[in-house]
Amino acid sequence: MATRVIGAAGLSRDLGLWRDADPDGGKRSARPAYLALAEGIRLLIHDGRAPLGVALPSERDLAATLGVSRTTITSTYALLREHGYLISRQGSRSTVALPPAVPNDGTKPTRGIIAMMAEPELTTIDMTYAAMAAPPEMAQAYSGALDGLPAYLGTHGMDPVGVLALREALARRYTARGLPTDPDQILVTLGAQHGLRLLLNVLTAPAARVLIDHPTYPNAIEAIRDVGARPIPVPLRPEDSARAWDLDGIRSAARQTAASLAYLLPDFNNPTGLLLDAEGRAELAAIARETRMTIIADESMVDLRLDTATPPPPLAAFAKGGEIITIGSASKSFWGGLRVGWIRTNQALITKLLGIRATVDLGTPVMDQLATVHLLEHADTILDRRRDQLRTQRAALREALAEEAPQWRVCEGAGGMSLWAQLPAPVSTALAATAPNFGVLLAAGPRFGVQGAFERFLRLPYTHHEGDLRLAVKGVAAAYRALTPRAADPLQSLTLY
Repeated sequence: MATRVIGAAGLSRDLGLWRDADPDGGKRSARPAYLALAEGIRLLIHDGRAPLGVALPSERDLAATLGVSRTTITSTYALLREHGYLISRQGSRSTVALPPAVPNDGTKPTRGIIAMMAEPELTTIDMTYAAMAAPPEMAQAYSGALDGLPAYLGTHGMDPVGVLALREALARRYTARGLPTDPDQILVTLGAQHGLRLLLNVLTAPAARVLIDHPTYPNAIEAIRDVGARPIPVPLRPEDSARAWDLDGIRSAARQTAASLAYLLPDFNNPTGLLLDAEGRAELAAIARETRMTIIADESMVDLRLDTATPPPPLAAFAKGGEIITIGSASKSFWGGLRVGWIRTNQALITKLLGIRATVDLGTPVMDQLATVHLLEHADTILDRRRDQLRTQRAALREALAEEAPQWRVCEGAGGMSLWAQLPAPVSTALAATAPNFGVLLAAGPRFGVQGAFERFLRLPYTHHEGDLRLAVKGVAAAYRALTPRAADPLQSLTLY
């Protein structure tokens, strides 16, 4: 299969003002052009914007697009190749890579395990998950489910499709959002992750290509790999929330890789919180039709809009056939312990999914489904309160970051449960390893990408209470300051200026 290539125009757009750009905010106009360009491309690689294994533009095309000499591009590529950022094979293009990691130098943080043992009262704040505690209505929901349970006790209780009451409630919600839906188009699952796995088992084959947002939900990446498929990243651009999805890139990647499936999060992408607008959804659905690609749209975060009063219709509302499949979940909206999700698609695919499901499980627990029906009946009240809580906690997290880590840049997502923070240096993994010594557990940026991307990024959920969030940021900022220069730049052997 042909190597996927980054277009010269797209690379130029992502590089921005590469001649004068300085991560520290200064000017470096005196640097040779090839050094400045190599540094710009290096940062794109670390940020996941130039995915690993993808070929850079030809020297001639990039020179013409950037308005520099071909010698400049040759020197740039040679420097990146010398330091392990490009791999060249005779007769083929140079492809993006990452150099081997520099071994740990054993430097201790200013506050380590010994200090923690001396302070047993030190609180550890777990920032590795993005989920909220159950709402007060949860107890009432299970109480109501218990009252409704007798109606099902005369059956065997194993319904692989899902109880009709829940499928009807979900169909009404989809219809109200602009996507007419019948209960027969709903398959109830054990969460969105379970639904994704069922779909991957039916729609993919070993070595198949699956397009993904980059960054994306880490468990989805693992699910794709677990069925033998290969995730193909298409970078998001958090700095441009209005055009964060590279639709041309999705179209090009689908054609170049012959991907027949994509897994995307257009509704408050996890981890960035970005939202794809209605115009973008219409174009994305058109791309699916043009390329004969099926899109799995994960709506797990759809109820958590924080900055938009009128959300766009579901992505599947722009489909003209079965090219868009929707998966959803009650876990983010209500409670992570409520393992209820669903797939919204056509009946023919549901029949295939049921054949696969019989080899995995025999249905979703009736009690959980009935509790979800109760929660959906009171969803407006519950979700309004939870959205207000998330807005308050997000503001507290932003304020704490501005005070403790003013050099960090934060993606302005429109909803969801987390901030996507860009660090001044590619140290996310080192920071996640050090932070527990300062009372904080972190999920490093590379968890949300493929092949080592996002070392300059960190996901910071705002699902904790304000006081805990402020303590967490203090701990993370202290951990960052404790990193030695070598840890803060583990690839410092690439001296570009």
